[in-house]
Amino acid sequence: MKYGFYLPNSGAGAEPDALADIAKLGDRLGFYCMVMPDHILQPNQINSTYPYSLTGDILAAGQSGDGEWPEQITTLAYLAGVTERIKLVTSVMIIPYRNPILTAKMLSTLDMLSKGRLILGAGVGWMEEEFELLDAPPFAERGAVTNEYLQAFIELWTKDDPKFEGKYVNFSDITFLPKPVQKPYPPIWIGGQSKPAIRRAAQIGDCWHPVGAIPAAPLEPEELAENLVLLYQYAEKAGRDPATIQVSVKAPLYDADDSSGPRRRFSGSSDEVRQDIQTYSDVGVTHLIFDFRTGDPKQTEDRMARFSEEVMAVT
Repeated sequence: MKYGFYLPNSGAGAEPDALADIAKLGDRLGFYCMVMPDHILQPNQINSTYPYSLTGDILAAGQSGDGEWPEQITTLAYLAGVTERIKLVTSVMIIPYRNPILTAKMLSTLDMLSKGRLILGAGVGWMEEEFELLDAPPFAERGAVTNEYLQAFIELWTKDDPKFEGKYVNFSDITFLPKPVQKPYPPIWIGGQSKPAIRRAAQIGDCWHPVGAIPAAPLEPEELAENLVLLYQYAEKAGRDPATIQVSVKAPLYDADDSSGPRRRFSGSSDEVRQDIQTYSDVGVTHLIFDFRTGDPKQTEDRMARFSEEVMAVT
């Protein structure tokens, strides 16, 4: 099992020194990756349904209700300069938000400057209001746009004379440099739990990257196993070897000292957390991304260190 963690995207933890300290600690402790979310702006009134809370309200869920979302690629580029080994994951990048040629350039540059540490976590997005304010392609077409943009990225990253003719992006007779350091290109982790997302992961992804272990998306091992059967079927239809597709689940790490109510996955004692990890590993999960964030950056660091000592060191 490989482990990662969420980077703070608001509050004291998102200040430059605190953010750098958290990233450097994760690097020293041997975490495989760190993940950064993606919102460019936040409307003051949001009617779109947030998929990761029971109420569907992102503000009520406490997800950066102040609208503080440091830009994703810029933040990871900053942290690339203060770390050495840890992977840098866009988790997830809302692919339709940015011009595809410019985005491919930004990502390949980040991979080059980080000496091959980029992982592109990719998703279609859920906030229609943000699409409209960014003048992005139509919200209803976001799945098709995402598929086409990702294919365009790969063309730009891998071909000496890249050409692409699609509905949403077209280019030819261009030079595109620098290419990514990683060959053939940086790993693509496809986010989302829907059937189209699973199909996208099977057809173009190196990894399926869902969210689990929260009330709105429990993703218990039995459900995960059913989804993996579907993933593997889609992969075979696409002519791909299912064994080459990894599974990276984003899951919270509940306070080990919280004994109120029924025990939730990845909560309780270190032994219980390790058992949950083994259960998900047995199903086929290859990476687990945990959320150690608190309002106090030092407390966040303490939780990371405790997890490293009590869980990572013995699994």
